[in-house]
Order: sequence, then C-alpha cells, then structure tokens
Amino acid sequence: MKRFLLSITLLLAVMTGSRAQSNHNLEVGKSLDIFNNLYSHLDLFYVDSLNPSQTIRAAITGMLRSLDPYTEFYPEEDTKNLELMLTGKYAGIGALIKYHTALKRCVVDEPYEGMPAAEVGLMKGDIILSIDDSLMTDKDVSYVSSHLRGDPGTSFVLKVKRPSTGKEMKFKITRRNIKFPDLPYYGMRPDSIGYINLNQFTEGCSKEVRRAFVELKKQGAKALVFDLRSNGGGSEMEAVDIVNLWVPQGQMVVENKGKLKQANRVYTTRLEPVDTLMPIVVLVNEETASASEITAGALQDMDRAIVLGTRTYGKGLVQVPMDLPYNSNVKITTSKYYIPSGRCIQAINYMRGEGGGYKERIPDSLTHVFYTRGGREVRDGGGIKPDVELKNDSVPNIAYYLSVGGLDSTEVMFDYVVDYISKHPTIAPATEFHMTDADWQTFKQRVVESGFTYDNLSKKKLEELVKTAKFEGYYDDAKDAFDALEQKLKHDLDSDLDKHREVIVAMLELEIVGGYYYQAGSVAAGLRYDKQLREAERLLKTPDEYNKILHP
Repeated sequence: MKRFLLSITLLLAVMTGSRAQSNHNLEVGKSLDIFNNLYSHLDLFYVDSLNPSQTIRAAITGMLRSLDPYTEFYPEEDTKNLELMLTGKYAGIGALIKYHTALKRCVVDEPYEGMPAAEVGLMKGDIILSIDDSLMTDKDVSYVSSHLRGDPGTSFVLKVKRPSTGKEMKFKITRRNIKFPDLPYYGMRPDSIGYINLNQFTEGCSKEVRRAFVELKKQGAKALVFDLRSNGGGSEMEAVDIVNLWVPQGQMVVENKGKLKQANRVYTTRLEPVDTLMPIVVLVNEETASASEITAGALQDMDRAIVLGTRTYGKGLVQVPMDLPYNSNVKITTSKYYIPSGRCIQAINYMRGEGGGYKERIPDSLTHVFYTRGGREVRDGGGIKPDVELKNDSVPNIAYYLSVGGLDSTEVMFDYVVDYISKHPTIAPATEFHMTDADWQTFKQRVVESGFTYDNLSKKKLEELVKTAKFEGYYDDAKDAFDALEQKLKHDLDSDLDKHREVIVAMLELEIVGGYYYQAGSVAAGLRYDKQLREAERLLKTPDEYNKILHP
C-alpha cells in the first residue's frame, strides 16, 4: 500500500512539473507572438520609418535589464569587446588614451612597455590629431580607440602634437596583437618575502603567476604576498590553476550549480603544486571580484592563506558566452558558484518584479555560517570577509580632483607630469625616485595659478543642514553658529595643498615614475606607501601570529 501511495505521489509530481513546463512554454509562445505582431504594426503604421537594428536592440536591452548586469548582448560590431574581455587581447598600438577636458582632445595617457606605441616614441600627453586622413580633434575616447585598433600587421600614420614643444609629429605605426599586462609587477621585498600583483584573470595568466612564483622562490622567497586588489576577475579555470600552485592535486576549488545539468560543474586542482607550505597573505579590497574572489575564498576555506584588506565585491555568478545568428553573441548568467566550504558569496539578489528588474543586497543578518577545513567560521553572501580587516588610507577630496580634473576642467596634475617628463630625460630608479621641495613648490604654484577648483563636500552638507534647519524652524536661533561654520569650511587652496601634501606628492611620484618605467614601475613605487602591504609583511614575519589566525 505504501509503495502504491509513493507511486501515485511521484506520478502527481511529474504531472505537475510537466503541466508547469507546458504553461511556461505557452506563455513564451504567446509573448513572442505578441512581440512579432507589435513590431509588424509599428513598422507598418508608425509615422516615421523604423531603424530595425536600433529598435530591436532597445527591446533586447530592456529585456536583459530585467535580469542581472552581467547578462549582456553583443551585436556583430561589438563582439571584439567580448573577445577582449575573455582573452585580454586585441590588435592595436598598446597604449591607454584619455580625454583631456581642458584641451577637448584625446591624448596618450600611458604607452605599454615593449608595445608599438612605446617603440615608435609616443609619450604621455601627446595630443592625437589624426589617424591617416581622419581627423580626431573632435572625437571621444571610444571613437579614437576604435580607429587605433584594427587587424594585426596593418599600418597607419598617427599625427600628434607634443605639448612640451608645440610641434606636430607623425608616426608610422604597425598594429600587432596586444595583451593587457596580467602581471604588471612581481619582485622581492625585504626579509625574503615575495610579492606578486595580478590585475585580471585572462587566458594564460596562471602560467605567468606560476613562472613568477618559481622565480621568486629561486631568489630566496620564504613567504608570499599575493595582491588581488582591484582585480575584477575573469576566467574561472585560471583561478583554479592559480590556487593549484599552493594546494595539492585533486582538491575541489569551486562548484557551479545552475538550472540545467550542463551548467553544473566541479573544478578540482589538476596538477602537482609548487609549494603547499609557504606562508601566504592575499590582499583584497571592495573591487576584488569574481575569479579573484574564488581564488581568495578558496585559499581562505582551505586555511591555506590569510586574506587581508576590505570586504570583496561579492560576485558569485558565472557567465557563459554563446553564439547567436549573424555573428552576434550573448553572455548569459547560467549558474552560481560555491567555494570549498560550500558557501556562495553573491552579495546581491537580482529580482524580477512586475515592473522589471530590481536588486536587493543581502543583509549580514540573513547570511549563513560555514566552516573552513580547520573549523573557522566564514559566511556566505556579501563577498569574502578578510581574516584581517584593514582599510587603506582614503584619498582626500582635493587629491581626487587633482587626479581626475578640477570642476573648471583643469588637468593641472596631468599637465604638470607631462611637463616634468619632458624636462627630465632620466630619473632615479622607480623605488628610489622622490620629488624635491622645489618640485613641490613649482607644482603648488601651478595649481594656484591655474584657477583649480574642486567640490566642497562639507559645504554641500552644510547647505543641506541649513535647509533642514529652516524647514524645522531652528535656523534663526542658530544663524550665528551656521555663519561661523561656513567661514571655517571655506576653501583655502594654499592651505589645503600643504595639509595634504604627502598624499598628493605620492600620487605625483607614481604618475611620473610611470612615464619612465611604465606600469611595473608605478606598482613598485606605490608599495612604499602601502599600509596593507606593510601589515601583510608584518604578519608573515610573525609566524606565531600568522598561525594563530589560520589555526586558532
């Protein structure tokens, strides 16, 4: 009798599931039929002629917007962007360009070491005038970038104006395959500590990390700082292979779980490790995401490394690129991933409501406890919480606006760096270079004379407070106090520059060093001011404290 009831229950479940799927398919068919008829009516009766690629693209965009920000459509003309995202490779000249707001022109920001732009002699600050016969003087960054890129082996003439001399110069450049530097810098630190900086997880990056790690061991590294700060992720398999450097073969690193069986997959380490004992500290921040979180989270779950910094981004979703007709593509979120403790660190629920998509951040109170191999508590939702939480020093408002440009469109820091490079053929090695007091005074005078202005956040907050006080009827009684506070909050540019001199000088030095020693030099020089790195090195030099965190 029990077996009969069980059979009936299973049959009802199958029938219910089958009916639900049938209803779903019916709704899909109805909706597509409505859409096709609607577009036919619009195409026939709308007062103006429709542009099919524009209107259908808008419909696709609206549909995907109701899902999550990672499910994206790539029409034929944008498929190279998808390829660049997956591989880090493109054909071009190998240089970053930026829009100079004061000049209203695109300029060279950073040539990559050993790439065509650097080899022909392009320099930071060169103003891009034309590419072959096409003028670029009124174009934005995306337009100029698309014309600098092309098929490998093709050549063009780039005309620029060098601001230091005022001369117009022509360069014949041959495009070639360019790959963003995954590993901008690695090297030895004091006390036999190695340092590796990885900025993305593109194809082949695990081999670069392996090579760097083996080389550091040969140079005497007894401990390692692995820097994943501001690393937005990429290939899941590359993350697994990097974890494999420090954990044994056959260990589960990440598991994908989706709606369809083919979306489910378990990734395990495939190779013999390089070193399973060396102490490691992984540096993370709020921009550490995706494959970076798999790497940091897996090493944390296995009690193989200390994670230090600030809570990571919290992207626990996996995307798969798929081909569509007419050389278009779509990148679809097919699953969530789970790291060795069994947790998914996705921070946001992307919901689908009646009015379209909306998102809901998972509060800490609703997260669940999981355990590392050694029994330490970790939680799901909200990214990877570091074992040692430590914020880097924040950038003051004036330094931020000097870096990105003032409210009056001045680019005083960028222009100063360009002039400095033009006047100094060489500088000290990257880790030894420092600006002099005279350099600082020159920069400071230039800022004051430029008319530089920046956003006064405290003044904005005061204005909001005054508005609220007037609304609630307190303003008249407190007017004298408000007036006195307003005077104290007024900008004194000369004083503000001196107050934040240390931070501003550090930013200037990194920009200047990059002009001579490229990205590797900037990273190496920046380590001098890195509070999180100093704490990581202190932990690695204190075995008792290091082991107490991993094995309490």
